[in-house]
Amino acid sequence: MDTERLEITEKNIDHAGEIIRRGGLVAFPTETVYGLGANALDADAVRSVYEAKGRPSDNPMIVHIAEMGQLADMASEIPAVAVPLIQAYWPGPITFIMKKAEGVPMVTTGGLDTVGIRMPLSEAARDLIRAAERPIAAPSANRSGRPSPTRYEDVLEDMDSRIDAVLLGEDCEVGIESTVLDLTGEVPMILRPGYITKEMLEFTLGSEVKYDPALFVDPMHRSEGEEFHPKAPGMKYRHYAPKAEVKIIEGDDDAAVEREIEEQLRLCKYARQKAVALNYGRDSKAAAKDFFARLRELDREDVDVILVRALPEEELGFSVMNRMLKSAGYDVIHV
Repeated sequence: MDTERLEITEKNIDHAGEIIRRGGLVAFPTETVYGLGANALDADAVRSVYEAKGRPSDNPMIVHIAEMGQLADMASEIPAVAVPLIQAYWPGPITFIMKKAEGVPMVTTGGLDTVGIRMPLSEAARDLIRAAERPIAAPSANRSGRPSPTRYEDVLEDMDSRIDAVLLGEDCEVGIESTVLDLTGEVPMILRPGYITKEMLEFTLGSEVKYDPALFVDPMHRSEGEEFHPKAPGMKYRHYAPKAEVKIIEGDDDAAVEREIEEQLRLCKYARQKAVALNYGRDSKAAAKDFFARLRELDREDVDVILVRALPEEELGFSVMNRMLKSAGYDVIHV
C-alpha cells in the first residue's frame, strides 16, 4: 500500500474524508497526538485500525465528533454531569465515557456497552470529521506499545505502507493523549489523566472527581488470572515504550537525584552503553509537549538508556508521570 502524504488544504481534507467514507484509514493531527482515523460506525474499518496498529481488540477506541449534534448518535444517554463539563472543555483534550448508542459497533468500544467520545480542539481534525460525514474512531497513530506520535514524521515511521494517507499537520501542541473521564458511575472517574486535570474538573463541577485505582497499579504485574476489561485506551497493556531502556529517577533531594543521574550515566559509559538524561525540572507543560517526540528522537540516535528525572506528581505532572512510568515499564530508582 502506498501511503499518501497530504498537506493540510481544503481539497486534501475532502479527499481524506472520502477515504474514511469508503472504509480507509487516515492519520490526522489533533492538539493532543496524531490519531489514526476510521469510520467509527464501520466495523470492518475499525478492525483494520487494530490490524494496522497491532492493537489488542479489547482496547477500546475513542470516537471523535465535530458537532454537538453527533453526540446523541453516539451516546444512548447524556448524564446531567456532562453538561457543565462539555460547556467548559469541548472542543478540547478530554474524552467522556458514556453509555453507547445501539448503532456504535462493539468492535469500536472493545466489546463494552460504553463509548469514549471527544470533540477535538484541532480545526484540521474537526474539518476531517465534517468532510468524512462520519464520526471517526481514532487511537494514536503508532504501532501498539510505541510512543504516541506528536509529529507527522513519527506517524510515517510506524505507519508508512500500512494506511491509506497521512495529513501533514503541525506538531501537536499538548503532546499527551486526552484525559478520559468516566461519567457512567455515581462519581466521575478519571481513567486516563491528561491535560485537563482532576483539579480543573473538580473546580468546574464543585464536587469530587476520583482517580481509577487501576492508575496506581503496574498493568504488567496484575494478579495471575485476574480479569481486567479496560474502559479506556492505555489501561491494560504496556504503552509508550521506545526501543531504549528507560529508567525514572525520583527523590525529594534535588542534589541526591542529580548525583544518581550522574552515577547512572557513569555506569552506562563503563558498560559502553549510549545514555542520555532528560530533566524537565518542574515544567510539566514542556515535558508533556516534548517527551514522546524526544523518546523517538533518541531511538533514531540509537541511544541504549534514557534516564528521566521524575516530575512532581501534582496536576499536569501526574498526567505526564503516568506516561513516563509506562514508558519505563515502571522501572524507578528512588533516592
